[in-house]
Amino acid sequence: MLSRRKFIQQTSFTTAALLAGKFAGAEEVTTQRLVILHTNDVHSRLDPFPMDGSRNQGLGGVAARANLINEIRAKEEHVLLLDAGDIFQGTPYFNLYKGEPEIIAMQKMGYDACTMGNHDFDAGLENFALQLQHATFPVLLCNYDFTATPMENKSLPYKIFKKGKLKIGVTGVGIEMKGLVPDNLIGNTKYLDPVYKLNETASMLKREKDCDMVICLSHLGYQYRENANKICDMILAKETEHVDLIIGGHTHTFLSEPVLVKNKKAEDVLVNQVGWGGIQLGRLDYEFFKYKKKNMTAAKSLSIGKKTGE
Repeated sequence: MLSRRKFIQQTSFTTAALLAGKFAGAEEVTTQRLVILHTNDVHSRLDPFPMDGSRNQGLGGVAARANLINEIRAKEEHVLLLDAGDIFQGTPYFNLYKGEPEIIAMQKMGYDACTMGNHDFDAGLENFALQLQHATFPVLLCNYDFTATPMENKSLPYKIFKKGKLKIGVTGVGIEMKGLVPDNLIGNTKYLDPVYKLNETASMLKREKDCDMVICLSHLGYQYRENANKICDMILAKETEHVDLIIGGHTHTFLSEPVLVKNKKAEDVLVNQVGWGGIQLGRLDYEFFKYKKKNMTAAKSLSIGKKTGE
């Protein structure tokens, strides 16, 4: 028969072991992976670049992109697929079909969201709105007011994606259209300050919606050496709060790895962009831990298709 002291000691050890196992299990459950895949400035490149001796021959094409995305999804449970704009313009496909095959291809590849670039206005807002009938993924923009245009109620300022136990808030910002897009194609669209609107949206996503991560799809451009004060992703990252990742477009910048920027609160923001023409697929791997900690564990720019004939 156990003495009172031994009984208390044994009970304490058993309780401690059970609690240790419980917390170890909780740690394991609350650790989750997320893979973010992204493109930008594909510019209607549905086929690979032609075998004409050019630098990009054999690269790109929606078939090779779809195969790569499917391979990654087969290995990873939680994947987000995003695009940072300029889906349209650049090949005869757009001239003939005004964006329909581009949107259908994105739909079949399972894109989760996109934003608009300046060239997505090229056949008019009515056409862009028309092509969205082929998509179930949202167009995300928080700094364009489409009231009294064909795009009214056709875009969202943000969307929250549930991936396992994670809540990922995604929003988008578009470039100032004056000088890039003819007035008749802009119509009644109002351009709003991207820094102010992104801060407003990101704060809401983190503080009110309790998102574990906030991503901005930006078509502002990476940076402008000839005009250092022009709003771009590098300035956007410095001037915002509550944004974790900016996926960019417009300047066709090939970044070998994401660029780390400190925001207004001296917290880390990552900026990434993968060139143009559907040549590369960006891949960012994250691990999330309890208490909303997260780490990027890998970053790659994956070549789409094969460069041959060299």
